[in-house]
This record gives sequence, structure tokens and C-alpha cells, in this order.
Amino acid sequence: MTQRSQPTRRQFVQGLAALTGATAGTSALLNSDALAQSAKDPRFLIVLCAGGGGSIIDGPLAIRASECATPDVLNTFPDEQVVGWDGSPFRAVDQEGADLGPIPASYSVTPSTYMERLRHEMMVATWTRTSVNHAIGQRRSITGNEAWKGRTLQELVAWQYGAEAPIPNVHLLPGFGFTDHGTDATLPIWSRGQLVANPSTWPLSLDGSKGLKNGMSPDVLAAIRSQRNEVFEPGTRFERVFQKAPRLLEWHEIRGTPQERIEGLDLINKLLVRSNDPSFPITDFGLEGSPAGQAVRDAFPNYQLDPLHAQAALAFLLLKYRVSVTVTLGATSDFIFDEDATGGSNILAHNSVLNPPLAFDSSHQGHRSAQAVGWQKVLRTADSLMALLKAEDFGDGTSMWDRTLIYVASDFGREKRRPEGATEWGTSHHVNNGVAILSPLVPGNTLRGGLDSDTGLTFGFDPVTGSPEPGREMEEAEIFSGLLGALNVDTSGSGLPGMPAMRKS
Repeated sequence: MTQRSQPTRRQFVQGLAALTGATAGTSALLNSDALAQSAKDPRFLIVLCAGGGGSIIDGPLAIRASECATPDVLNTFPDEQVVGWDGSPFRAVDQEGADLGPIPASYSVTPSTYMERLRHEMMVATWTRTSVNHAIGQRRSITGNEAWKGRTLQELVAWQYGAEAPIPNVHLLPGFGFTDHGTDATLPIWSRGQLVANPSTWPLSLDGSKGLKNGMSPDVLAAIRSQRNEVFEPGTRFERVFQKAPRLLEWHEIRGTPQERIEGLDLINKLLVRSNDPSFPITDFGLEGSPAGQAVRDAFPNYQLDPLHAQAALAFLLLKYRVSVTVTLGATSDFIFDEDATGGSNILAHNSVLNPPLAFDSSHQGHRSAQAVGWQKVLRTADSLMALLKAEDFGDGTSMWDRTLIYVASDFGREKRRPEGATEWGTSHHVNNGVAILSPLVPGNTLRGGLDSDTGLTFGFDPVTGSPEPGREMEEAEIFSGLLGALNVDTSGSGLPGMPAMRKS
């Protein structure tokens, strides 16, 4: 029987260009040569999710009480808690509390430690959202409210820069709108997100013969797969009926050359963060773990307990080994605490809560503490990723960080007011907020837009000059376009608004 010939990734893109190029303008996304060049000169996107409403005025744009006409009823902070820097629009709030909302665990946070380093390459852009629903707000944060045919930021970055990457777009945060697929069926299948449920063990699934005590040889595995592909499956009724179905063709494509490339790159070892120990004896199964494993374990020491640490560790390795060009990660909704933590005078030990339930959304019951712990986690994760990427040579005298953008994505903001004099209270969702972006690709130490310290509401900016414009509200499509522009993604024919103010000159 004749062996079926599967299209290569580049042939798929060329076919797509032939089908859709006439109506799509001259975008490089539909030009195989341009995609090949982009793959050699990539940009990397990290979507770091602040799910549940990471409030910008509890983070980089915190308001001092002395700056507000009615500080006792607005979400402001005592002046002495707010750390600022000369010539910088950004702040950090170092604080502590006896309880984490309704959770009997004391906490203390020092986000100024991280902001001191991060602010130089941080830009905050203000915007007003269009929904306070979690799933809708999360999705709109990555599609700009379906601004470009429903395509996501991650898909577009993967499409332009990931044509030669084994798994261009990896989603490490299951169950959130931040990891939705887009709605444009013409996108190449390989640009869509690969969902990873467990970052610690997922690399074990990346080889068909390694990692087994009594594994088969590669030659035997190849023979079995050849029998399956050439004899068994073509003879089934299912295959004869559905052999031209798009989804089946996509499945054959993924199971062919991409799978062979992944196994050939030894990703089962390179991406394995876990070290050999009695509870996880990888050497018993012929594995060594990642050569960079110790570096990421040092950067994210709670990788076995805190899912965000495990996600961040794998995210770095995916970028380091050029497996992916975009990764999405963030705190889960689970309540996570360290049973081994000691100290403190409460029921749970001091700083033993690593993740409050529902992450930032536990602000419903304890706004100040949830935001404090949430922002500490976000900034610490970004700081460690930045340090690792700065130490990673891209190969041309620049670092991986020089090509990377971290987008702190939230679904919405939080209510700006509080009960008079309250030091802890619950907040509802609010459409007004801002977005933090960390990258050498954006203007650093810069606020695009502004903040009314008497209302806690942000306002917009001129898309070209970046000058603040009180009364203007930035739309989701504008910030979406600005992010793509900073990443140098070709938006020809998209109809997106130009946002040069969000891109470094």
C-alpha cells in the first residue's frame, strides 16, 4: 500500500497563503519566506496572568493618602507604606497583616524589592474593559475583544515567529479564558495553544520510547508506527470514511513530523525540571533531567508545591531550548499553603499561604491582603524570569531577555472605594484598570495614561505621542494592537488602530 505523504509545516503555510492571500493584504503571516526569516529573528511573549482582577492601584500605581482628597473612603495607603523612586511613575506597597482576609494566617510582603529592578523596563498602559465576567474578561485580554478575526496574542506571535519551533504556543494555566483558542479557523494548527495540565510531569509524555524501565528501541517503535500508519489505520472503516476530514488530517500532521522532531530533540530530558530523588527516581528510568534544572530550581524553589513556580520553571526551559515562542502561565484558583512553614501567632504559620483561594479574586472577602500577596507573586515571578532570560545568550551577542515581552494580563480591575477607615474589606469587579508590561521592547519606567488620585480611576493617552489625555478611555483593541506592535508582529490588513506610543523607539 502506498504511504500517505503528510504536508510539512512550511507547505501548510504556503497552502494557506495560496488560499487566503488574495483577501488578506500583504501580511508576512501569509508569506512562507517571511515566516522563515522571522523564525531566525524571533520575539518571545510571556503572558503572566493576574486572574481575578489584579488591581493596578494596588500595584504599580498605588495612591498615597496625602495625594487624595478623601483618603479614608478610597483605596489609598498610608504614605509611609508606599515606596517610590525619583523620576519614576511607579510605586510598591510594603505591608503586613494579621490575617489574609478570612484566612487565619499573617503575611508580610516587600514588592519594592522586585520593583526596584523591574521598573526600569516596565510600562503601564491604562485601559477600560468591556466586561466584569471572569471568562469573558480573560478572553478579551488576549483577543482585544475579538479585534482581529478572534485571533489571540499567543496565536499571532506563534504564527509569525514559531514556524520552525516544535511547540510554538504552550499554555500552562488550564481552565482560564487566558488560554482560549481563537476563532479564526484559517490559522495554521501549529500556532494554536498546547495545554499542559502538569508542568512537572508533562515532559515525560514527549517521547515514545524513553523514560521506561523496559523501553523498546527506536527502530522497533518506528516499525510499529509504520505498520499503524501504512497498514492498520488505512484499512479501517473510520479512516476510509473520514480520511479527508480536516481534523483527521491535522491529527496525522501533528503525529508525523512534529512528533519526530520533538523526540529527536530529547525534550523529555531538556524540559524535565525535577531532579533525581527517592520519590521521583528518574535515573531508574534512564533519564537525566534538564541540564538547566538546577538554575530553574534555584529561581523557583517551590516548584513541587506552588503550581506557579512549576509553570515558570518550565516556561523558561521552553523558551531557552526554542521549543516555544510564547508561553502562558499564572496562579491557579487553588488554596495552597506550606505545611512546613513555622513562626507567627496565628492558626497558620506566617507567610505559609502561597496562594489564596481564587488568587486575586479572593479580594471579594479580603481585598488588601489578596492584592498584596497576588502582586508579590506576580512581581517575583517576573523578576526571576527576567534574571534567567538575561543570563541566556541568544547567540548574537544579545540575551533572550532582549527579545522578550512579559504581559501581565488581568480580566478586569477592582472597586476603588472602601468603607470609611477600613484596613480590610471586600471589593467587587470594576472595568477600569491598567496593564503592566515588562520588556526592553517598550518604553521603560513609563506610564501611558494617567490616574486621578481623587477617584482611583485611570484615564487614557494619545496613541502616537503617549501624552496623557484625561477623559479618554483606552479600548481593549488599542492595547491589543500596542502589544503586537511592541513585538513587531506584522498587522498588515488587520484594521487595528496604530499604537506607536507603546513601542520603544
